[in-house]
Amino acid sequence: MPKVAVYDMTGAKTGEMELNDSVFGVEINEALVHQAVVMQMASQRQGTHATKTRAMVRGGGRKPWKQKGTGRARAGSIRSPLWVGGGVAFGPHPRSYKFSMPRKARRLAIKSALTAKVNDGGLMVVENISFAEPKTKDVVKLLGNFEAQAAKALIITVDNDENVEKSSRNIPGVKAIGTIGLNVIDLLHHDKVLVTKEAVAKIEEVLA
Repeated sequence: MPKVAVYDMTGAKTGEMELNDSVFGVEINEALVHQAVVMQMASQRQGTHATKTRAMVRGGGRKPWKQKGTGRARAGSIRSPLWVGGGVAFGPHPRSYKFSMPRKARRLAIKSALTAKVNDGGLMVVENISFAEPKTKDVVKLLGNFEAQAAKALIITVDNDENVEKSSRNIPGVKAIGTIGLNVIDLLHHDKVLVTKEAVAKIEEVLA
């Protein structure tokens, strides 16, 4: 089982913790991680792009000239896709890009991302992370205690802690989430991951 140090909010080491092998020590499946990233990014696309077909473009109801005898190519509408100002043939229309992965595949992708973070030394377990009130300087101080003020940092608490989330909101590259919002993109995007002991237990309970 992988072992990691446990710290308090001041950055002082308070002990060690064994992580569950089936969550933080799996064989990394890069293909599933990539698929999970694509799925998450696809679900964020609005898909509101639209073009007009020849039926939607205003005008073009009258035949521009007679069918025969002019020497020109036959034409039925000035809104044909061949004409300037005409409709668009086979253009994009509003659609959803969402697709889903099997639950086991999604969970294995998250486990792979967590394992990679442990292997890189980017995951740090903290006894508890909580603030009396929302203050950006408290998060700045916390990151400074872990020498992560210059890095992109992800803070994971067991629930969506409003004070922690609001305190992190104004700092570029810093994000706070609860265990229910754990996802592959956030784990890959951030260099340092600060996770509470309670959150680790919850993650192992759900994913193990």
